Amino acid sequence: MAFTLEIGRKAPDFSLPATDGKTYSLSDFDDSPVLVIFFTCNHCPYVIGSDEVTRQTAERFAEQGVKFVGINSNSANTYESDDFPHMVERMKQHKFPWVYLRDEDQSVALAYGALRTPHFYVFNRDRQLVYTGRAVDNPKDSSKVTVNDLERALEEHLAGKPVSVPLTNPIGCNVKWDGKDEHWMPADACDLVTSS
Repeated sequence: MAFTLEIGRKAPDFSLPATDGKTYSLSDFDDSPVLVIFFTCNHCPYVIGSDEVTRQTAERFAEQGVKFVGINSNSANTYESDDFPHMVERMKQHKFPWVYLRDEDQSVALAYGALRTPHFYVFNRDRQLVYTGRAVDNPKDSSKVTVNDLERALEEHLAGKPVSVPLTNPIGCNVKWDGKDEHWMPADACDLVTSS
């Protein structure tokens, strides 16, 4: 089986604490026709560089019922700034339009096969995966963005069309796995798209 959740597969359930003091599971978003789950963190320059683009996308599609859920699975032992108190502080400061969840034991990152921060997953009404990968082609410097794959996937899906490019490679820092070197990735983690 592939490391990263494959197109058509169901979203794995979770029960994770959020910066707003609540605990969320998949069913808490049942009213949303489309759910975007993305693995993110506090410190990564690719996350910081593209957060405002992600905010614009989340706000643009909110009227159509699309919900965004951010999950931080990074080990605080690798980067202390990725711990829960820093998550709370970050949400207080930026007031992002998504819930921000903490995956302390990294089991959710493993269930989804998160490769990098940020890494996006778009699920349909039945919570089947219709798109995964990057949001934009230059997350580190949003002024240089020329392609927004996440918005295209959402536009196509909401229009009832098949997603024309369902797989892209996420661009960012790798997930910081606990007890491992900061550049370590699981042996079976690989690019979603290989160039021919």
